[in-house]
Amino acid sequence: MRKLVVVSAGLSVPSSTRLLADRLAQATAGRTDAGIQVIEVRDLAVEIAHNFTNGYAGRELAAAQQAVAEADGLIVVTPVFSASYSGLFKAFFDVLDRGALDGKPVLIAATGGSARHSLVLDHALRPLFSHLKAVVVPTGVYAASEDWGAEGLPERIERAAGQLAALMAGPARLPAARTAQEDDPAVVRVGELETVPFEQALQALRRPS
Repeated sequence: MRKLVVVSAGLSVPSSTRLLADRLAQATAGRTDAGIQVIEVRDLAVEIAHNFTNGYAGRELAAAQQAVAEADGLIVVTPVFSASYSGLFKAFFDVLDRGALDGKPVLIAATGGSARHSLVLDHALRPLFSHLKAVVVPTGVYAASEDWGAEGLPERIERAAGQLAALMAGPARLPAARTAQEDDPAVVRVGELETVPFEQALQALRRPS
């Protein structure tokens, strides 16, 4: 069974951040056979602080780190603070082992009081997880206060969940295509891709039409 891990950085109980995280998780799990594990970063705040000062991960933090490392896909949701992700959210990912997110599918999401903060997805969250070498799904989900119960949010949730589920299922295997250059020794094959040396491509451009 695949494993879907949800990282929610909401501070209140209940929180709109956790509500969005749950909706995204349900929509994704409905398309896969994945089990869901939720990590509430709020509950790890003290152990995260200790990890920064003494380099030691407490029992609950270590379990969360292992869950993220072993996940087949991640959903990460943060409230917006000062036009960016929360400090506690960032701190959690700062204490992960190097390489923990390499190649891992990640769905980014955020909540805020105003629609004007929706750019947090592309200006803060997407660069962060690209830096961590995760594979970020094309659709991020932002929910402002006025989005709850309004048109548009359910569709964004479903679209993003479908993209994450597809990545968790693994890359599609395409049939090998035969080309006119298949027997050309100048063609270099890398896996299923075919590339033509630069000099040969340049000569083709110079030929009169």
